[in-house]
Amino acid sequence: MTSTRKVMLVAGESSGDTHAAKLVRALREVSTESDLEFFGAAGPEMRKAGVEAVVESDGLSIVGLAEIGRALPMFVSAYRSLKQAAVTRKPDVAILIDFPEFNLKFARAMKRLGITVVYYISPQLWAWRKYRLSSVKKNIDLMLTILPFEKEWYRKNGFEKVEYVGSPLAREVHITREKAVFCRDNTLDPERPIIALLPGSREKEIAPIWPVMLDAVPAIKKRMPDIQFVIALNSDKALSLVESTLGPVPADGLPKIVLNQTYDAVNAADAAAVASGTATLETGILGTPLVVVYKTSRINYSLFEPMIDVPHYGLVNLIAGTRVAKELIQAEFTAAALSDELIRLLEPNVNSNMRAELKIAADSLGHGGASKRAAEAILRLIEKP
Repeated sequence: MTSTRKVMLVAGESSGDTHAAKLVRALREVSTESDLEFFGAAGPEMRKAGVEAVVESDGLSIVGLAEIGRALPMFVSAYRSLKQAAVTRKPDVAILIDFPEFNLKFARAMKRLGITVVYYISPQLWAWRKYRLSSVKKNIDLMLTILPFEKEWYRKNGFEKVEYVGSPLAREVHITREKAVFCRDNTLDPERPIIALLPGSREKEIAPIWPVMLDAVPAIKKRMPDIQFVIALNSDKALSLVESTLGPVPADGLPKIVLNQTYDAVNAADAAAVASGTATLETGILGTPLVVVYKTSRINYSLFEPMIDVPHYGLVNLIAGTRVAKELIQAEFTAAALSDELIRLLEPNVNSNMRAELKIAADSLGHGGASKRAAEAILRLIEKP
């Protein structure tokens, strides 16, 4: 006879929403002892997967200190609503997905209520704010990590309740069209070199990064007249921001903008400039040589930079354990430096060597099944006698 288990999930960003929705489907698939009821802070993908939204998390993803300050009443309201739901409905487990600024505080509240807490997609304590490890030790019953080095990092720092489930990206980053088809559909010549530009996904990322990328375009074009550029974006807001800076598109179609075709664009490219974040890892999985770039406001950088405690910014380099891709960060990120590195990446030997290094890094992420392994670990925790 099956019992009903109540599962609370809290995700606050679009990537977390996607991963949480896949986890919900996996939990339903592997659960044999329990009927599962899901509720919490849910974005559109989670809602499609059947998670009841106590809070709709679509608007919770905010970047920048000033923006977070202005949105503080919204976060307080979401926190209170979720906590009250936990008090009233008494979930068997609270699964917190990424979103550390909110979720580490919420974990403490759940622990005080006696609720089992699972954290899926570890906060990047190994990168910065290591002091938060004490909160993890006190309030997290199980940490599920998706990067291969994280489990050992936690154990070295005295936290044993960790399982590495593999990266959800390992089998989920794939193309829908081969290079020739993508080029045909987007009026690009597959016989000429292509550079992909990925300036980020949020407006606050794109605003400082995109102008530098745009300034590099004519410099590269001058040195390599046959070059083609494709700008890969994944939201209408990003598209509007980029289009507003381009002016009239030149007669030869330079540069070409594509929306929601990022994997195909990166796969078709011979080299890419990629804003630091998950996209660097996705580019590495696809095997396209890249340069990692990042720029933010001076005040944000001056506050965050002293807290960073890793040798690399780019996730792809952290996975590889070495500086596979060059990183141009803040003051080093100039149009001249970007132009030089992208042209260097087009050299045949450099290009082929980096592709080989990226393959090794990608293979270390496993070969799929992360959501299922995470679901199995959670069910072992809550269904044990």
